[in-house]
Amino acid sequence: MKNLIVKYLLGSALMLTSTVFSQQLPQYTQYMFNQYAFNPAYAGSKDNWEAISINRYQWIGITDAPRTFTLAANGPLKNEKLAMGGYLYTDIVGPTRRVGFQTSFAYHLKLTEGIKLSFGLSVGFNQWILDADKITAYHDDDFYFSNGLLKSFDPDGKFGLYLYHDDWYFGASIEQILHDKLSFLSTQIGSESFLEDHYYFTGGYNFQLSDDWAIQPSFILKYGPPIAPKLDLNVRTTYKKMIWAGIGFRTRDAATVMVGFNHRETLRIGYAFDITTTDLKNYSSGSHEVMLGITFGNSKIR
Repeated sequence: MKNLIVKYLLGSALMLTSTVFSQQLPQYTQYMFNQYAFNPAYAGSKDNWEAISINRYQWIGITDAPRTFTLAANGPLKNEKLAMGGYLYTDIVGPTRRVGFQTSFAYHLKLTEGIKLSFGLSVGFNQWILDADKITAYHDDDFYFSNGLLKSFDPDGKFGLYLYHDDWYFGASIEQILHDKLSFLSTQIGSESFLEDHYYFTGGYNFQLSDDWAIQPSFILKYGPPIAPKLDLNVRTTYKKMIWAGIGFRTRDAATVMVGFNHRETLRIGYAFDITTTDLKNYSSGSHEVMLGITFGNSKIR
């Protein structure tokens, strides 16, 4: 009976790691600036190296709601066909915390004078941590929850494709391709919890209306079976490549607004706010997301 209770508690905690669309991975409202986080083929698609950090505080007002912190850097190598990058992240939900690191390489092919296709592969690790002190066990002296922190150390990886032009892009990627099973206990022979495939499809276009104004629609489609797909649709307007503002909608979740500032195309600051449209709006005032980006290094030779 005790083993059944332990499995139930562990399963419940793992379910808490789901984000608003009930998947195992975090989401981002400003995904268009953070594409490397879910598609390693994005690395090297820009002329310079860039580092992007996103801090997301989801469902403000709800205790132990998801908090996500990421830092990603990527850029081209001397051989302009090759690129690399790295990605650090922490995702905290209730009694669970997921931390990890991945590094990647990408290869770029020139299809036409203005169109390129890249392939990217990323490998790394995850550490899932379950804080048993935040869980009330059926028995106060339960052995499984006497040590405070339960940990599972697991390999991870993702693969992606990225087709891009100066005016548009389209990407497809798959995360958690190793399907590693989570095992928190040294006495645990098997586990029913594992890292499920997650699929991402992204696209965007830059409409240059004049020397000063541009409109940039974009989308991201996320699918983590058996959960139904979720679609983000956004449109931004940019003035002199310096100031932008945008609105968007995420199916079965929220409406979004965002603003940002780009200083000499070197320093980028963005803020997004999600207005919850589901029943959670009765308990949460929304979600906040802050983005900071830095461009550095020498431009690659086209």
